Amino acid sequence: MPKEKKEKDANNEYTAKSIQVLEGLEPVRKRPGMYIGGTSTEGLHHLIWEVVNNSVDEAMAGYCKNIEVKLLPKNVVEITDDGRGIPVEKHPQTKKSTLETVLTVLHAGGKFGGNGYKISGGLHGVGVSVVNALSVYLKAQVKRDGKIYEMEFERGKPKNKEPKVVGKAKDTGTKIIFEADPQIFPEIAYNWEKILAYLRQQSYLTKGLSVKIYDEREENNKSAYGFLFDGGLVSYIKFLNRGKEIKNEMPFYVEKTVDDTLVEIAMQYTDSYKEHVFSFANNIFTPEGGMHEVGFRSALTRAINSYAKKAGILKEKDDNFVAEDFQEGLTAVISVKLRNPQFEGQTKAKLGNNEIRGIVSSVTAEALAEYLEAHPNNAKEMVAKIMLTSRARIAARAAKDAVIRKGALEGMTLPGKLADCSSRDASKTELYIVEGDSAGGSAKQGRDRRFQAILPLRGKLVNVEKTTLDKVVKSDTLKPIIIALGAGIGDSLDIAKTRYHRIIIMADADVDGSHIRTLLLTFFYRYFEPLIRAGYIYIAQPPLYRIQKGKEVQYCYTEEQKNIAVDKIIKASAEKADKKEKAGKNIEPEVVMETDANEEGESEVGEKIAGINLQRYKGLGEMNPSQLWETTMDPATRLMLQVTIEDAESADKMFDVLMGSEVEPRRRFIQTHAKSVKNLDV
Repeated sequence: MPKEKKEKDANNEYTAKSIQVLEGLEPVRKRPGMYIGGTSTEGLHHLIWEVVNNSVDEAMAGYCKNIEVKLLPKNVVEITDDGRGIPVEKHPQTKKSTLETVLTVLHAGGKFGGNGYKISGGLHGVGVSVVNALSVYLKAQVKRDGKIYEMEFERGKPKNKEPKVVGKAKDTGTKIIFEADPQIFPEIAYNWEKILAYLRQQSYLTKGLSVKIYDEREENNKSAYGFLFDGGLVSYIKFLNRGKEIKNEMPFYVEKTVDDTLVEIAMQYTDSYKEHVFSFANNIFTPEGGMHEVGFRSALTRAINSYAKKAGILKEKDDNFVAEDFQEGLTAVISVKLRNPQFEGQTKAKLGNNEIRGIVSSVTAEALAEYLEAHPNNAKEMVAKIMLTSRARIAARAAKDAVIRKGALEGMTLPGKLADCSSRDASKTELYIVEGDSAGGSAKQGRDRRFQAILPLRGKLVNVEKTTLDKVVKSDTLKPIIIALGAGIGDSLDIAKTRYHRIIIMADADVDGSHIRTLLLTFFYRYFEPLIRAGYIYIAQPPLYRIQKGKEVQYCYTEEQKNIAVDKIIKASAEKADKKEKAGKNIEPEVVMETDANEEGESEVGEKIAGINLQRYKGLGEMNPSQLWETTMDPATRLMLQVTIEDAESADKMFDVLMGSEVEPRRRFIQTHAKSVKNLDV
């Protein structure tokens, strides 16, 4: 057989040697995304969550009262609790110390049975061992049996054979110190606000647990914060609803244990048009809900319908309130703690235990019936809000059907002044929502008609924070957007029918433009949130300045960029002048024409140096079609911001503050941040 043929067969060989076996913590380092969801900032912070969750498990078991988290210099994190301390004696299976076993063996922990934990969030037993695997360095310090034990690791491998005694201890607890591995995480930067939010949430969910966090990364910029909520979920509800108009001043609350399962629920209604329901299983947030949330919702519908009929608010012949009538303005926190939670996937986004549905439903229905009878004024306000939502739903459905019918008759191509694109491949098309007819005209002339559609806005935008859905779909400004997108709105939204996968808000870079962007983002967040989560919403970034020197043209998007560019040109001109002067030539100073349209639309001219033509754009309408294409619409050169929701709760709160009906929170926000405003365009 020729030599080349042998080499080819050898390369294609699939034998036992082809199968790679990863031992110990190697799988974690090889595929970190399987264990922490990825190596982005979310995965990095997940390391902290895993260690903190172990301490919270101790608190839920009744052995831990205090947790401390410290962010130290050089990206070192230290987490301490006063729980029982990880056992250090030799493990009967591994023949190694239990501490080493917990830190180096996947699926080793006290949460799979036995008497370690009745309830825990760390179901899979991979938490702290994964942190160890993905850390360049980790040190575990355990206080137990009157001694302080210590063991160190490097990238998951122990530096010493067994825990060493380093001192005496009067109490118990565990301290984990780790430094995330830069070989795994491309960027290591812990977000203070993100960590605060997570620890605050854990403290709310565990009544009486004290959580403290210290930021000691910079010597001259240290911070400290602490949480301790004896009110538990009731305190959490009040925190979520701060600044909102409350319907039932006394929140509904129930806490009951059924067959080793603890059900704890708090609920309150506000004047908001959006619901805020947060569900947890063993203190693990379940963003996709699950059986505990299904049980709560069914009980809420059943109990309030029963009360409304009994009170004569709903007549026997009337239809009952439907599930969606209970959503607007609802703030609820559902927390269940059970022995054997069945999460769907390693990320634990959804609880799948079927039995929990009936338990939560019966507990909620019984307690809510008692609450409504005992607090008639609160019950009246809640039912009134639900009744208002029901009527608005009926009106909105009629208006929405009319919009959809109208859109269908118009072929979904003629809402407002829409200039549609020729392509029908939604994955390749984009819709520019443009402020004003002037900019819209330039955009229509400058666009690529094959894949870019233009919809100029006209008329006053509706603030959706202060109106109902039926008025939104009748709005002369927002209705064309709904028709153009072609995917429905609100609960009837079908993202698969969206006609454009890039929806780009293009407004002037001034106060009015910022206001329009905020109103549109509020609209998309309230009624098209799946589009934001899918990454379909963008904000165009038009330049502020056009700088021309001879035949060379550049655009600057910030004041700082403009200053740097101008300084660079001036420096280059000065160097050129020096060279000519040394060559014996006389140089006449150059005159620069700087244009900037004033309020009357006329250009102002000033004399400058270095032959720079500097133009300040005050609006998109000042750009001709070719400039608008080159700077803002050409996929090869444009800059755009993709709108994301990293923290839905924070985003929702900010929309409430800036766009809601309550004036006082907005006034406080303005007073707090007024000094940080550098440039105010009045």
